[in-house]
Amino acid sequence: MKTLRARRAAGAMVAAIALPPALTACSGDSKNNASDSAADAAKSSPSAAPDKSMNMNEPFGPACSSVPKNGAGSFAGMPEDPVATAASHNPALSTLVAAVKQAGPVDTLNNTKHITVFAPTDDAFAKIPKADLDELLADKAALTKVLTYHVVGGKLTPKQLGNGAFDTLEKSRVTTSGSGMTYTVNDSSKVVCGNVPTANATVYIVDTVLMPPKR
Repeated sequence: MKTLRARRAAGAMVAAIALPPALTACSGDSKNNASDSAADAAKSSPSAAPDKSMNMNEPFGPACSSVPKNGAGSFAGMPEDPVATAASHNPALSTLVAAVKQAGPVDTLNNTKHITVFAPTDDAFAKIPKADLDELLADKAALTKVLTYHVVGGKLTPKQLGNGAFDTLEKSRVTTSGSGMTYTVNDSSKVVCGNVPTANATVYIVDTVLMPPKR
């Protein structure tokens, strides 16, 4: 009887001794598999991907491609000049530049510190019926009101344009909305090239002329 019990005890000891290495191996495989799975998940996780978001300190928008690559009218050259002078080097803003010279606020635009200018393109002015545009260009007081309505105090960042209302030099307000690379002024005029630096202003080139509210 004692011999039988001794044999059974010996067999149990052998099994107990043999079991831990097997469990250790299984445990190690599980840990390795879990580690590999976690690594694979981290690689495929969107949060692990590098941030390729746009640098909002730089100009953006489809019309930025029309800005001269070199010289005074380029993104590198415009910060050297005040805003009215810088605009004169951009072929897409020739109507605006002519209007500013005709109305007379060149010195105001060039000498006022820290402003934002919403600059209509030539195509923006072309949207105005020719008879109405000719009448506007011939009326210095009305033209000055329209041009100064495009200027607000402070150098506005894209983030500030997300949902804003700003006083203009004309004494009325403009509203802005949007995000990312898409912004609209007064719910009608789209920013086509934004965050353009000049010596004294930040410029947002727009596709529609802004008209001040009638009083």
